Amino acid sequence: MNFMMIDTETANDLDDPIVYDVGYEVFNEKGETIEAASLTNKDIFLDKEFMATAYYAAKIPNYWKEIWAKQRELISWREIKWRIFDACKRNGCHIIAAHNARFDNRALNLTQRYITTSRYRYFLPYGTTWWDTLKMSREILAADPVYNDFCQALGYTTAHGKPKFTAEIVYRFISGDLDFDEAHTGLEDVRIEKEIFLYCLSRKPEIDGRLWKPEPKPSPKKEEWEIELEQLLGDYCA
Repeated sequence: MNFMMIDTETANDLDDPIVYDVGYEVFNEKGETIEAASLTNKDIFLDKEFMATAYYAAKIPNYWKEIWAKQRELISWREIKWRIFDACKRNGCHIIAAHNARFDNRALNLTQRYITTSRYRYFLPYGTTWWDTLKMSREILAADPVYNDFCQALGYTTAHGKPKFTAEIVYRFISGDLDFDEAHTGLEDVRIEKEIFLYCLSRKPEIDGRLWKPEPKPSPKKEEWEIELEQLLGDYCA
C-alpha cells in the first residue's frame, strides 16, 4: 500500500485559508519515498495583497530563492490539482494524510472553490480518504506516561495542563531532537509528519486514522406484516 502525506501553507485568515504552498510525498509501508514535490501556487503567490496576509510572509524571499534554484515549482492551481491527482492514480494512493487534516482539507477545498468560482468544489480525487496524524498521535500518546512526563517537564502543555500534540512537539519526542523547529513550509513539514504517521503505525498497526468514519446506517423500520411473519415462523420452527 502506498500513502500520500500532504501539507499546506495558507494566506488570508484561519477561518478562510487560501493555499499558496503545497508539499506532498508518496511513500510505501516501509517509509521508502516514491516521489515528492514542492509546489507553489502562482495564482495566489503572485498576488501581493493575498500574500501580505500570509502568517509566514517573512519566508517569501526564501521561496523565490528556492524557485530560482529549481527546488520549488511555481505553477497554477490547476496544474497543482492535476499533479496530485496523477500522483495518486499512478501510485495507487487511496489514503492521504496530514497533521490536523481537517485544516488542510478545508484549505484545499476553499482554494479550489475560490479559484474556480465554485465550478469545482473538491480538491482531492474521488475515492481517497483523509487520515489525520494529529488524531493518531492523540490515540497513541495521550495515555503514554512517558510522553506525558516529556511534555510536563518541557512545558509543552495547554492552559489546562494537558500535553500538546503539535507536529513539532510530537516530532521532538519521537526523534529525540529537542532543538528541532518546524519549517512551516509544505514539503519540509510533510517529511516530519510522515515520520509521525509511520511511528503511530509502528506503535499500533491496527490504528484507524480516518478523519471521518462513516456512521452506521440504522436498520430500516419493519412493516407490521414483516413482524407478524417473523413471529409465525418463530412459532413454526419452535
